[in-house]
Amino acid sequence: MSDGGADLAISRPVGQHLATRPHGGSARELRIGTRRRNRKLEASTSIEIAKHTLLSGGLILAIGIITGLLAQKIKIPDVAVFLVVGMAIGPEMLGWINIKADSALNQIILLFGASYILFDGGASLRFNVLKHVWITILVIATVGVVITGAVTGVAAYYVLGVPLIVALLLGATLASTDPATLVPIFRQVHIRDRVAQTVVSESAFNDATGAVITFGILAVAMGTGEFSLTASLLDLLKQSIIGIVAGAVLGYLAALLIAHERWAFLAEYAPVVTLAAVIGAYFAADGLQASGFMAVFVFGMVLGNKDSFGFKMEPGEAQKLEEYVMTTAFIMRLFIFILLGAQVDFGLMGQYLVGGVIVVTVLMLIARPLAVFACALPDRRARWSFNEMLFMCWTRETGVIPAALAGLLLGMKAPGAQMIASVTFIAILMTILIQAPTTKWLGSKLQLLEESKKSQTPVTAT
Repeated sequence: MSDGGADLAISRPVGQHLATRPHGGSARELRIGTRRRNRKLEASTSIEIAKHTLLSGGLILAIGIITGLLAQKIKIPDVAVFLVVGMAIGPEMLGWINIKADSALNQIILLFGASYILFDGGASLRFNVLKHVWITILVIATVGVVITGAVTGVAAYYVLGVPLIVALLLGATLASTDPATLVPIFRQVHIRDRVAQTVVSESAFNDATGAVITFGILAVAMGTGEFSLTASLLDLLKQSIIGIVAGAVLGYLAALLIAHERWAFLAEYAPVVTLAAVIGAYFAADGLQASGFMAVFVFGMVLGNKDSFGFKMEPGEAQKLEEYVMTTAFIMRLFIFILLGAQVDFGLMGQYLVGGVIVVTVLMLIARPLAVFACALPDRRARWSFNEMLFMCWTRETGVIPAALAGLLLGMKAPGAQMIASVTFIAILMTILIQAPTTKWLGSKLQLLEESKKSQTPVTAT
């Protein structure tokens, strides 16, 4: 009995010991199996996200094409129709599209889309026109932004009852005009060259001014610094110089590679060269703490005026590049404004609706005219007529750039960020839905409308 008990006693630890070995193997296998299942689950999730993104993109394209055709039929700039359709299919209404404003996809579309539209706008400008109006452009893109921001800020202080520093932060956010909106408008509404080119150039250059002023005031509002006029001017000068140089160098290089008599070995790939150069110009300037949008605009200006440097493309290649630029700019435009409309937060807008409408009305009818007349009237070289200045007063759409600034302020939890975002969206809706559709009508009334413009073929013009 004792022997059996001893055998039993000995066999237990041995059995237990033997049993632990397969048990340990099972644990390892369990961990490996779990990791494999997690990887499969992640892959499956990624595929579903990719499918959803592709479906959303296809839907936006399909709706955008139909919307663009509708805008053409009713003869108003398509950006206004894109915005309305975006609101209709967004999560606040039909819910067909739900791409978050802070998502990587949305940021890529905004950055690249706005950059490409700016390139297209810069390419439509002509040096022989700009040399007569450059003083107005310089003054209105700097002093004009300050005047607009100050008047709007004071209006917000009294109407909304917010602290003065927060009101000025709102004014600075709304002060710059939006090139992503204005460039396509002047593509479709043929206004006198020097007027259209002045407004477009102002919108390209004043985003840097608006950003510098906004973040200077933000530092004071958040108690992290003091506003310094000298530092702000130096920062603006640095951003401008770097942006202009980066854009000019890449523009000349691109023109050399696609249009030089001897060195144009990439002429057949001109569309791809411009695509890569737009991205390169933006990040070259951005990496040096300058305005990437300014750089791509100057890049477009240099490439669009390549004949001034002795470059000329073959007719077939020129036509191919022109068609590519127009198509790509249209695609970027429909994506930007449909998404912008889809991201309108009606609940947030409703919090400051009445006060916001009053402030934006002051921006449109008082602040902008003051800025235009103060900056353009003294320019004896340009000799602006009253009708031309009146037209410039009306064309100051708010769009992608102010929306991006408002989004940054929300992310940084800046004082009054919710109010600023609300009023910014009100400004976007009011300016695009009121000013954009009436641009052609006003141009006609002021006798500034031109039915045919040779400069509408920007990149390929020689």
